[in-house]
Amino acid sequence: MIRFLASRIGFGVLVLFLLSVFVFVLFYVTPSDPARIIAGDKATEALMAQIRSNLGLDRPMPEQYLRFIGHLLQGDLGFSYRTNLPVADLVLARIPITMSLVFGAVVVWLAIGIPIGIASAKRPGSLRDRAGQGFAIVGISFPTFVLGMLALYTLYFLPTKIGLTLFPPSGYVPFTENPLQWAWHLILPWITLALVTSAVYARLTRGQMLDVLGQDYVRTARAKGLTERRVTYVHAFRSAMPPLVTQLGIDIGMLLGGVIVIEQVFGLQGVGALAVSSVAMQDRPVIIAIVLLGGVFVVVSNLVVDTLYALLDSRVRTANQ
Repeated sequence: MIRFLASRIGFGVLVLFLLSVFVFVLFYVTPSDPARIIAGDKATEALMAQIRSNLGLDRPMPEQYLRFIGHLLQGDLGFSYRTNLPVADLVLARIPITMSLVFGAVVVWLAIGIPIGIASAKRPGSLRDRAGQGFAIVGISFPTFVLGMLALYTLYFLPTKIGLTLFPPSGYVPFTENPLQWAWHLILPWITLALVTSAVYARLTRGQMLDVLGQDYVRTARAKGLTERRVTYVHAFRSAMPPLVTQLGIDIGMLLGGVIVIEQVFGLQGVGALAVSSVAMQDRPVIIAIVLLGGVFVVVSNLVVDTLYALLDSRVRTANQ
């Protein structure tokens, strides 16, 4: 198990190294001039030369990359070109919002998608199965921003017209400040993100459960007199979990890098909103930090997935020994 984890950690470090090289080449070797972005179009050549010297852009490329990596390893992400604030502070201030949105939505979509998938797989071809498949098709086909605006219209705008305030339209309250207000402000974003994503998990769970429920060991468990509930949840679902865990790790890693659409619709100033504004203003240090942060989230989530995979399936551990 230790050797298995060590190999996965080593691969993750390699991925992050390659990502840092890609980001450096993309943002520092391309023809665009950071000094021009900082100084503006009317700046003199002497001013831009001074800015390039301050940023180290007049040094050889290998030296610039080593300097870039050295600052990253120290947690120094530089300063924003537009606000002149530390990039690390800007990003860290947004992470709790995005994490609150993502992990809350994960709980909701797992609570919706997995039971629907299991119920559909237990009686394939039944009315319940058709309803579950219909939910999956509609959920996968529905654009997130449309569902978000529909939720705002039906659950905020219409009740407000008759004097009721069921949910706030936007905003974020830190969990440490008021847990109830924190949840109240995030219910609509959670539901919007979860309804779309739960459709994927319902379909994936159904497919995996159909495959597992037809296996010989499941029929043997039934022949021994085990209850259908125990057969379904203890024997079959455990075997169906690894692909779900893999998909979950991918989704969490990607979403933590920025839930751009949901944050824009509901006015949440998370990592996704910061990414949009930084791209619009060409704030290169902030964009670099968000890209690298997304890579870290993906690598860490996949490392957790690999660990869970090894715990669920002993064949994974033995194959790597």
